Amino acid sequence: MTTTRRLFAQQSLAALGAGTALAASAANGSSSGSHPSHRPALLLPRRLQPGDTIGLVAPSHAFFEREPFELAFEAVQAMGFKVKPGAHLRARYGQFAGTDAQRAADVNAMFADDGVAGILALRGGSGCSRIVDKLDYGLIKSRPKFFGGFSDLTALTNAIHARTGLVTFHCPMGTAEWNAYSLNNFRQLVMEGEAALLRNPTPERGDALVAKNDRTRALRGGKARGHLLGGNLSVLAGLAGSRFWPDFRGAILFLEDVNEPIYKIDSCLSTLRLAGALDQLAGVVLGGFTKCEPGEGYGSLTLDEVFDDYFVKPMNIPVYRGASFGHIKRQLTLPLGATAEIDADAGTLQLLQPVVLTQA
Repeated sequence: MTTTRRLFAQQSLAALGAGTALAASAANGSSSGSHPSHRPALLLPRRLQPGDTIGLVAPSHAFFEREPFELAFEAVQAMGFKVKPGAHLRARYGQFAGTDAQRAADVNAMFADDGVAGILALRGGSGCSRIVDKLDYGLIKSRPKFFGGFSDLTALTNAIHARTGLVTFHCPMGTAEWNAYSLNNFRQLVMEGEAALLRNPTPERGDALVAKNDRTRALRGGKARGHLLGGNLSVLAGLAGSRFWPDFRGAILFLEDVNEPIYKIDSCLSTLRLAGALDQLAGVVLGGFTKCEPGEGYGSLTLDEVFDDYFVKPMNIPVYRGASFGHIKRQLTLPLGATAEIDADAGTLQLLQPVVLTQA
């Protein structure tokens, strides 16, 4: 990095970090001195450009067939990037893509490699929580770059942001569908450096009387500003109480999950509440809760009732449901740590500044 670029980055990050702290303080209704922030200064990766090299890593589950690797390589190349596979991308240890040491080593190596512009997870599954304490956060902070994934990657995107201040990305992974909606949103934020308006695709009615898909619904209307944090609920709850737990004060919390019974969703939200994550939120955005249904043999609250109990009845903040992220086909890219404005009635998140460094 040149001296000019380094100074530009430092000045930009200081301003953005101050803006985030002020937004959080305003959302909390407290002075900036009331609760000293534990968040490190915001750190932005540089924007990705065609021709850049993307490191593919597999911090979670392994694939057991060859085709998913081929599809992921082709997708990343079709976006205009070169691909560098992690040294242990095809490794296997039980259900995991290699041992904990191997999977962590691949992530650390990609951050250390100056020829790699960004890092994308191949897939989710489980296993990221096993390696959060094996990443080199000093290295990551000294060489910030794009890092993205969702689902089980929630453990790493939150841990990296919490420990370094780096904006990380809840986004489609290597083996995702990468349809036009998902790709355009990713490009807006990560490649073009836009302070984009994040919203669902326009609902399509077809020949039905009303559109059923891509709808958002305000559980409590209103607008607020805060820094974005969240991801997969059950994975996020697993970080509670650890040194990798983000500072949620003044945050806009976004959550999704898949294949979890409703009683487990309730239990995970209780964990977040008891850990203090829900105490001073600015807003809440709920994405896809795919196949989250009553457990077999259990009586159950509905998801509506669970969300009302945790977010609507006890809080006077904007909350909306149905945002286009999670285990669904068309996915938003959400930048952890970036300041945004939630409009629950409109079902949108407006980023308040670019989330990548746009200068060369």
